[in-house]
Amino acid sequence: MGSIMSLVWLAAMILLAIVEAATLGLTAIWFAFGSLVAMVAAVLGAGVLLQIILFIVASAVLLYFTRPLAKRYFNVGKVKTNADRVIGMHGIVTQGIDNEKAVGQVQVGGQIWTARSASGEVIAEGESVVVRSISGVKLLVEKQAAPAAGV
Repeated sequence: MGSIMSLVWLAAMILLAIVEAATLGLTAIWFAFGSLVAMVAAVLGAGVLLQIILFIVASAVLLYFTRPLAKRYFNVGKVKTNADRVIGMHGIVTQGIDNEKAVGQVQVGGQIWTARSASGEVIAEGESVVVRSISGVKLLVEKQAAPAAGV
């Protein structure tokens, strides 16, 4: 019975490893390792109930302790961009911004961006603005407050 169960756990481990390789979702790998632990237990002559318990415990422990680390370092499926770095930066309007006419550009950090007014007000060319957010490929900006007199 031990050799049959060890083959069952080996088949489960291979199947789970194939699923993990196909999906790259960091989901099946923990159970493949759990199958390995259960297979070793089967080879050593442990009963089926103990093998199942070891599979569940090993999979759960590995999942709990290593999944957060693996997600942090592998970050599967997440595309990072540097666009968010412009939020809060100051820029100059290079083409007047008018949301109703769907026109406007600003220069921020040496780059020209399509821009819209966050408040809806028209902002003239040459005005200083502050980037408040990004919507798609457009910057949402606000007119920079004029410095107080005497400052």
